[in-house]
Amino acid sequence: MSRWIKSLRALPIANTGSVARDHLANERTFLAWTRTGLGFIALGVALEKLDAMEGMPSPLERHQMKMAATFLVGAGSGCLVHGTLRYFSIMRLLQKGLFRPNMAGVMLVVLTSTGFAVGGTAMVMSRQHQD
Repeated sequence: MSRWIKSLRALPIANTGSVARDHLANERTFLAWTRTGLGFIALGVALEKLDAMEGMPSPLERHQMKMAATFLVGAGSGCLVHGTLRYFSIMRLLQKGLFRPNMAGVMLVVLTSTGFAVGGTAMVMSRQHQD
């Protein structure tokens, strides 16, 4: 167990120029991805619990809520995975003095948010037509 814990410790890096600042910014970005992912997951779980408590009469509404909750939990899990992979990738690049812009992550957020916006609008519109 002790060897495993020691393997998690990073080697010290000389703090020249902006090295420490860059690594700390990478950690803050990782934490932001983690908060975003956990927020999506929590919203998905809350939506599922709301569906169970409210006892919606329509099977279509129940199916829509379950699908939305599943997508939210999936998107949150994707954010956690992407943030973790990105953190270690950037850490290795920073140690070599390189940096890679986060185009894939930005597109992930844009597509996910757009999908939720379109899906949410469709759910609201379908409920208005049922009333």
